[in-house]
Amino acid sequence: MKRRKVGNLLGLAVLSVLLDGPKHPYEMAVVLKQRGKDSDLPIKWGSLYTVVANLDKHGFLEAVESLKDGGRPERTVYRITPAGREEFEDWVRELVGTVDREPPRFKAGLSMLGVLGPDQTAALLRQRAQALEERAEAQRTSLAQLGALMPRLFLVEVEYDLAMTEAEARWVRGFLDELTSGAVPGTDAWRRWYETGELPGDFGEFVEER
Repeated sequence: MKRRKVGNLLGLAVLSVLLDGPKHPYEMAVVLKQRGKDSDLPIKWGSLYTVVANLDKHGFLEAVESLKDGGRPERTVYRITPAGREEFEDWVRELVGTVDREPPRFKAGLSMLGVLGPDQTAALLRQRAQALEERAEAQRTSLAQLGALMPRLFLVEVEYDLAMTEAEARWVRGFLDELTSGAVPGTDAWRRWYETGELPGDFGEFVEER
């Protein structure tokens, strides 16, 4: 992926909410939360003003007015510029069309399961499967509620999130079943390694039980 002048995904979210008109940063935050973008993007709300300032610095936003309301601090209203609209569209094209190579945290954990042993691994997989199934149920409820209020076009990211959660839950349950039934080759050798700290002299034990 290309290196962008403002690479924080909160920047993308800010550009998106300005497509329908100028706003000051507080309004931007309110709209993002109303649209549920804090569940789609890793948003750090404390960084909002910094991100807005950076977008302004690089010409993606421009200030149109400053508002003063009583004793409150002055609020600057921003609008998206033509360069900002072009950056926003190019960024979305990149996100949709390019495969992200950053590995998920779960994948990193799976690559180091040996340190936990099969029994602890099974317990943690049960815990993860339960959490995933609860998340999927919440996502189905949310999708049904939102589907009654807005077109599907604006809910495809919710559908994707649900599909990924269900797929991961199926994989976790499947691997857990194999692990607890003894179908995973080398489970006994893995358990001995975990309990004694000694690796087998023949790594074939991890490939095929003897």
